[in-house]
Parts: sequence; structure tokens; C-alpha cells
Amino acid sequence: MKHGRSGAGKDRAPSQRQLRVAEEIRHVLAGLFARHDFRDPDLADAQITVTEVRITPDLRHAAVYVARLGRSDVAALLPALKRANPFLRAQLAQALRLKFAPELAFQADTSLDYAMHVDELLHSPEVRRDLG
Repeated sequence: MKHGRSGAGKDRAPSQRQLRVAEEIRHVLAGLFARHDFRDPDLADAQITVTEVRITPDLRHAAVYVARLGRSDVAALLPALKRANPFLRAQLAQALRLKFAPELAFQADTSLDYAMHVDELLHSPEVRRDLG
């Protein structure tokens, strides 16, 4: 890491506490999604996987990356997840021993889709011919 850059702190690696809290949040949310305890019909039967959580140093904001295994339409669930945010934060506050539950910002994790696309490209006849 370079030192002396303007905006120092933004490029800093997450602390052990951030990593621990982020993983606890991921675990709690994964459990909630596995139980399907949602009144919202858009979430009731959705198979949502929490792939990663990144939390700010002050633990007030968390970016939650979600995916749907075998499907690429997770972005369609983002409005429903936003509606469920108060319920999810209340569940987090109950499960975690923090002064406050962080604001949750759900984002579609498209890294698996991208990896599958790259894999398809690498196995296409044109690329195989060029590589061979």
C-alpha cells in the first residue's frame, strides 16, 4: 500500500473487526434468506445467496452482495430487498451485539455470471483454435 496519498483510509485494508462483523452480518442474513421468513411475495420463495458483505470502518454502512444460484436475475430482487431493509436491520440488531444495526445497501453480485461467461468464451471453438 502506498502512503501519503490523498484520501488515505479509503484504500486501507479492512480491520479485523470489520471483517469479523461483516462475516457475522453475512451469516445472519444467509440464515434469514434460508428460512424464507418474508411477507413480501417477491422474496418469499427466492433463493438468495449472500456472497459478501463489506462494512465501513465506523460499522454504520454495509454493502451486501447477493446472487441467485443458477439464475442471473438477482437485480430484479433489489427493490424487494430494499423494502425488507427495516426487517433485516431489526433482525441484525437482535442477533449482533452492536450499538446500532448498519444501513444495508444490497447489490447484485455478478462475478459468478462474469466467470461463467469467460469460461464459455475460453471453451468456444474460435478461442480454442486461437489458443491451440
